[in-house]
Amino acid sequence: MHLRFLADRLRAGETVFCGWSALTDPLAAEAMARTGFDAVCLDMQHGFHDVQSLRGGLTGIVAAGASPVLRVPFGGLPEVGRGLDLGFEVVICPMIDSESDAIAFARAAKYPPLGGRSWGPARAMMLTGSSKEAFLQTANRRTLAFAMVETREALGQLDRILAVEGIDGVFVGPSDLSISLAQGTSIGPGVEGLAEAIKMVAQRAAAHGRIAGAFAQTREDALAYAAAGYRFIATGPDLQLLAAAAADLIRSLRNPT
Repeated sequence: MHLRFLADRLRAGETVFCGWSALTDPLAAEAMARTGFDAVCLDMQHGFHDVQSLRGGLTGIVAAGASPVLRVPFGGLPEVGRGLDLGFEVVICPMIDSESDAIAFARAAKYPPLGGRSWGPARAMMLTGSSKEAFLQTANRRTLAFAMVETREALGQLDRILAVEGIDGVFVGPSDLSISLAQGTSIGPGVEGLAEAIKMVAQRAAAHGRIAGAFAQTREDALAYAAAGYRFIATGPDLQLLAAAAADLIRSLRNPT
């Protein structure tokens, strides 16, 4: 396994870029990791991943020298500990709308005294080469829990969410946040108040000493988030990249001039 954990890089002030995997073939995640992404996220919420594909995908990501990241499904607290036991360094949890949601997430992600994560990290210890004692002493620091901010309610509770011990950062889902702000009437970057909310989240995270992360739909969004203070930026969904590359190729073949 690579020697620099994503947690150490982010706490050192680095900006990291994370690829996004919906496809369950482990070669897809490994191929993305080998392009130079710092990390690759396997998505159980809107992607197609299950426990079996997580294991294979994580192996490929680690073999490529990148950090494995997991987004669990909505309501997926049982998958938090399972993902960390497999060896994921970061877990992103959707729809954390309140302090109580954040506390429940932190409890699932962290060992005591920060939480109540159950012991059983056999695969994670294999990847790190750690003894039980060494793993226990470093796990809370080396793994990151990102609470997703994607509703009006979460914005209203943001300071309370950020203040929860065991929450290492927040991760903005701009599509759901835009829908929530527009009360279901629109989606996308043009929704009133979205740009201001995205800037505010980064500012409040910094004020609490937490990491700000976000999903970027485009290259321009990714660069804008970095300029606004976001340091964990996910982009490049594999299915969309595949479709776009195929469309560009066939277009160039049909219209060679």
